[in-house]
Amino acid sequence: MKSKIDQILKKELREMFRDKKSLLMMLIIPVFIPLLVLGMSALFESQMNRPIEEYNKIGIDYSLTSIEQNIMAEMQIDPVTATKDELEEKFMSGEISLYITKEENIYTIHGDDSDTTTMAKNLAENYLNAYKEYLQQEYLVNHQMNANDVLNILSVEEDIEASDNYFANYITSYAFMFIIMAITVSATYPATDATAGEKERGTLETLLTFPVKSRDIILGKFFSVSISSVITGVLSLILTLLSLLLANNMFEIYKSTNLMLSLPSIFYALVVIIVYSFLISGLCIAIASKSKTFKEAQSALTPLTFISFFPSMIAFMMNVESNAILSCIPFLNFTLLFTDIVNENLNLINMILMILSTLIIIAVVLKIIIAQYKSEKVLFNQ
Repeated sequence: MKSKIDQILKKELREMFRDKKSLLMMLIIPVFIPLLVLGMSALFESQMNRPIEEYNKIGIDYSLTSIEQNIMAEMQIDPVTATKDELEEKFMSGEISLYITKEENIYTIHGDDSDTTTMAKNLAENYLNAYKEYLQQEYLVNHQMNANDVLNILSVEEDIEASDNYFANYITSYAFMFIIMAITVSATYPATDATAGEKERGTLETLLTFPVKSRDIILGKFFSVSISSVITGVLSLILTLLSLLLANNMFEIYKSTNLMLSLPSIFYALVVIIVYSFLISGLCIAIASKSKTFKEAQSALTPLTFISFFPSMIAFMMNVESNAILSCIPFLNFTLLFTDIVNENLNLINMILMILSTLIIIAVVLKIIIAQYKSEKVLFNQ
């Protein structure tokens, strides 16, 4: 009998594109990627370019010398003099960013780990270091010693290659992780509707009574969901590249770097997106087909969204590097390949291993689903 895969595929695609919810899941979710890229970039830049008036109020519980007053004035520090207890109250109420106490020659900086205190701490340390250097020079001069010979007894020069822009790597990596999540979310609804949804409506029973092989039914549904996922992934990639280009021209924090990917990197990213779309589509169909109702399938598929995203988070936070073994581990391999793509570190062997291992998983999953659909349990929701 002639394969009916193309007929099943056309049927599923027709129903999918007629369904407003499927279209929304497919097309709307990628729109959040530019919001993520531009929003986080704006947040980073606002933190880097905060007005000094927001964190330059520093409390002190001692009298300032004229030298200290000059140093603070040059550094635009606004000193607030009070007792230690009063300064603590002012700090807790947000009137000052931090405070310094002095006991004999020991200066102690008090604060917390907030962003405001961290920036104020840099100011306080610069002030104390400058004052310390002045006292050292004065001491040496008073003892008839050449300050330059002592303080500059050695010199340090730097020959350090410029590292990658931290904000650029951060925002690009998160954009690609969001692509993975967008594909996963967009695959859940059509996979649920094509399996558990048809069970609940009773149309699956009718379909299984036709002279169509279970293999053709499953493959038709699998390819339709995969096409939906690929569309979401490609649209997400396009919007990611456009938002990165826009962010590169809008924000000063990216001035020294180029957020755009090379053509080979874009091609690699496209391959990863397509392969991941096929994998997640097969897994969604496998899980949803075991459910009796649409709602039950949605509940069963919810953990898959987290499973697909958390390996990305962990790998990014721990700076895990890709290798041949990790390229064969589902979900983790996609994240690591995306990280390599962002860093323009393209490894063909790792890409091939990812593709082969993913194809094996897809083949096993489809074989299990096809065997399941041959059983009468599918007809009677048992």
